[in-house]
Amino acid sequence: MANKTTAIISSMFSFGMKMGLIPRGQGPTTDIEKYDEEGVERYLSTAELERLGTSIRLAETTGLPWHIDPNKKAKHVPKENRETVIGEHAAAALRLLIFTGARLREILHLEWSHVDLERGLLLLPKSKTGKKTIVLNAPAMELLANLTRIGKFVIASDSAGTDEEKPRADLKRPWEAVRRHANLTDVRLHDLRHNFASFGAGGGMGLPIIGKLLGHTQASTTQRYAHLDADPVRFASNAIGSRIMDAMGGRIEKKENVVLIKKGNV
Repeated sequence: MANKTTAIISSMFSFGMKMGLIPRGQGPTTDIEKYDEEGVERYLSTAELERLGTSIRLAETTGLPWHIDPNKKAKHVPKENRETVIGEHAAAALRLLIFTGARLREILHLEWSHVDLERGLLLLPKSKTGKKTIVLNAPAMELLANLTRIGKFVIASDSAGTDEEKPRADLKRPWEAVRRHANLTDVRLHDLRHNFASFGAGGGMGLPIIGKLLGHTQASTTQRYAHLDADPVRFASNAIGSRIMDAMGGRIEKKENVVLIKKGNV
């Protein structure tokens, strides 16, 4: 929090300098040392992904059980057996975040004119890192092909189809309902992007490819997933182990809780 506060104050004074409101070099945060930070990384296991998928399907069909926060005063107590239904487009937005690793705004501001299903691409005119192309996988393409089109935005908002159409502002309520039901209350929406990257790195895709899929312009940004890129290291370890085992004269087998090397001298 101290680091964030310092960054905000620095940004305010930088703006003031550009506007000529204060002399240059007068920022109060110049000599303030930042606290060391450790990024919070949360990846989903296969079982957690299964729970998440189940919750999304339930939320867009029969609905999730109504939840009352005991720490908040409810003005109107809901009737018994009331459910929370998140709607087709909110569910689609969550799935696209999971399947593509895209940023939230890239999905909420996505227009149908940016979707090229024939080539399997999302052609974003602008993003956090500028113009960007997202390669769609089969689940994402199937989702988009079957999604109801209302207005110009893929994820329809309440103003969809009107002259004053705007993109959906956020996914706070549907995501809160889904992750609570899936017992994933410590998972943030942005963690779905990290999770996409972790599956790629863990599957031996290589960091350059992961960076391309996520739209990273700097290789250093993708390095945060280096510790998950275990397959090349495992491959090297297996190759070395196999050569050592061959040199020792055979294969390893267990017999009566004793490890033996068959046909070897050890």
